[in-house]
Amino acid sequence: MSTGIEIRPMQATDAVELEKLYPAAFPKEDLLPLLRDLLCEYNNVLSFVATSDQAVVGHIAFTICGIVGRAEKVCLLGPLAVAPHMQRRGIGRALVKGGLSHLIYTGATQVFVLGDPAYYGRFGFEANSKVAPPYALPQEWLTAWQSITLHDSASELQGKLSVPPPWQRPSLWGA
Repeated sequence: MSTGIEIRPMQATDAVELEKLYPAAFPKEDLLPLLRDLLCEYNNVLSFVATSDQAVVGHIAFTICGIVGRAEKVCLLGPLAVAPHMQRRGIGRALVKGGLSHLIYTGATQVFVLGDPAYYGRFGFEANSKVAPPYALPQEWLTAWQSITLHDSASELQGKLSVPPPWQRPSLWGA
């Protein structure tokens, strides 16, 4: 990772910089409505930022979720963004690893992501067919639904992921 990069919990004052970060990182996707809604979910979302010279150059969010009919706490990773000029420097990796390490102490048993298997596989995420996403995925996205187990009890989890309102938009799931 680049020297001079700090990973820390997001602060309310970082929101202005995130409003610039996401359109730069994802010029073909409008993730700002999701991001804004997630930032309002203070009790359900853990956010971390990467900074360089005190400027925000990366962000990751983990939403606390559940499995319908189960008591275990699980999380949904996303979104994750790194400023284009700072990509391929290990910042995304540091955000994911730091976030996963933090989640172990929150009692979360498993983390889910809908993302590139080649990227998230580096962290130990594997395809998951036991826990269904909140909406049916297009066939070509099925391998993108992945999870990583944080505690041994998670290997038994089956059912459907229950998500808070920001994630209850079918378009986020390809529907």
